[in-house]
Amino acid sequence: MGQLQQFLPFLLMFVVIYFFMIRPQQKRAKNEKEFESSLKVGDKIVTKSGLHGKVAELAETTVIIETMSGKLKMERSAISMEMSAALAKK
Repeated sequence: MGQLQQFLPFLLMFVVIYFFMIRPQQKRAKNEKEFESSLKVGDKIVTKSGLHGKVAELAETTVIIETMSGKLKMERSAISMEMSAALAKK
């Protein structure tokens, strides 16, 4: 019984860290993966670096976006879910 009481604070700290740090990060990563897979040609997007454009072509891991100055090939992971959602609401 004494050993359980010694490890109880560490166990509680791990549970708190899991629910406040690890789990939300996993949830966010899952939402970003779903967003990346749901992209389709014609969607207006904003990249994490701030470039605005429209999806012209899709590949497995890359996307070609059409901007005012031409077409750019980028990784799907470079597209910002939050900024693109804010652009879609406008």
